[in-house]
Amino acid sequence: MATRIDKTIARLKQRHTPLHYAKHTIEEGQHYEAHQQLRVVSARYLKQSNPDSAIEILFSGAQSLLQASQFASGGDLALSLLEVYTTHSIPCDPTSKARIYTLLSLLPAEEPTRKKVINAAVLWSSKCSEYEAGDPDLHHFAGCLYAKDHEPYEAEKHLLLGTKDSCVALTNLLYTWYTQDEPSSAALYVSRAVLCYLLIGNVREASTALDLFTSRLLEDNKGGKLVVQSVETSVLDARIFPAMPLMNFLRLLCLAVTRGRGAADTYRNLRGHYNLLLQEVGRWDEALEQIAEMYFGIQVPRQRNFMADMMSSLFGGPPAAAGGGGRPQLGAPKPAAPPAVDLD
Repeated sequence: MATRIDKTIARLKQRHTPLHYAKHTIEEGQHYEAHQQLRVVSARYLKQSNPDSAIEILFSGAQSLLQASQFASGGDLALSLLEVYTTHSIPCDPTSKARIYTLLSLLPAEEPTRKKVINAAVLWSSKCSEYEAGDPDLHHFAGCLYAKDHEPYEAEKHLLLGTKDSCVALTNLLYTWYTQDEPSSAALYVSRAVLCYLLIGNVREASTALDLFTSRLLEDNKGGKLVVQSVETSVLDARIFPAMPLMNFLRLLCLAVTRGRGAADTYRNLRGHYNLLLQEVGRWDEALEQIAEMYFGIQVPRQRNFMADMMSSLFGGPPAAAGGGGRPQLGAPKPAAPPAVDLD
């Protein structure tokens, strides 16, 4: 009898607050009722101008539902949480981001809501942080999720806008992807990082990505498998690949970019020297035209905003550039997604 009384008292205590009641309802398997109750209570708090309590209800409720494998309901509350974040201009700080990381970690790759949550989180962070393209930490987290789940095209869009660690993760992703293709296609894969970083004005990471990719290429081709020449001058210290001329082009392009508008003639000569090979690739033309405008002051027939195109691509909208078309195609073929990638 005493045990029954203790259980009754414990249940009454659990139902003392809406959140405890909802969690108890979830434990009993009444997921729809709990989901609806959480939405009603959070809406009540918002009408009372109490977004902090609404956030607590939505986050804890979403977490409980996701832990109970109710992914659609949990994802719906996660989207409601981000709506509160955006509407009430909740700062994009470590605490607010930690809630998003927790919920995204509980959403499986096959749940359609996960991508909506990621996009909503980036959009919120673009409005409530200093980063117009979205918080780099959020981009890094999302990019690593996509990379681990064999979604390279989604991964690279976020990793390009991420942190310093994102450059390593992106390069590892591209290199693993490259190993599924022909050995001669190395430049097509690393260009997806190098040219895109240049297009968003991140010269440092463009060079870093090329260095990291080159280091792995050399490591995997020890013992004379790949002919490499070392070039050391007052302005250049690099490894040249006679059998991979487009790798050399990317290296020289990064060098020219660091010299800025004073290297316009150098850039013209560089494109002229590799013109036939660049024509074979074809897809690099638009990216190179934008790079010529951005770094060397060389006018192009029409201008595009690559950052706007990338943001449009993230959120599924129309391309932001004049003349139609989407993000510049950088030439890499589209093999099947690579195996799971070690991002460390």
